[in-house]
Amino acid sequence: MRHVTDRPGMAAQLFGLLADENISVDMIIQSQRCRVIDGIPTRDIAFTVSQADAQAAKIALEQASDLLGWGEILLDPNIAKVSIVGAGMAGQPGVAARMFEALAQHEINIQMITTSEIKISCVVAQEQGVLALQAIHQAFGLAGSKKIQVSA
Repeated sequence: MRHVTDRPGMAAQLFGLLADENISVDMIIQSQRCRVIDGIPTRDIAFTVSQADAQAAKIALEQASDLLGWGEILLDPNIAKVSIVGAGMAGQPGVAARMFEALAQHEINIQMITTSEIKISCVVAQEQGVLALQAIHQAFGLAGSKKIQVSA
């Protein structure tokens, strides 16, 4: 979402609308950069929902855009999310760098990053999702040599 008014309560209203529609939100990123539009400070907010909820989320937010005053609502269904998770990540310097380097070595561009003490998630292009997962597995020594054939 672009140009969400930068004032207390806007994130609560935005995500409250989605909650009212029973839409679960996963990653949330608010831009640090503030843009002033017609004298009103705004920020961009990006978030992920399941593919099944994407269109409903867009419709709900578009219906409220006049009332709440946010700008363009963009929907990108062609993404994949890859994550590393583990309690042992806390206090381990270089974990994020290793993940990002693994993606970079395979020419995979990171579109979004979100972190917590025990999880790092990246959004990448959907067509690079499997390669991203394989690269991360290899970087952390999780890639096995056994191949499994799955019939279509």
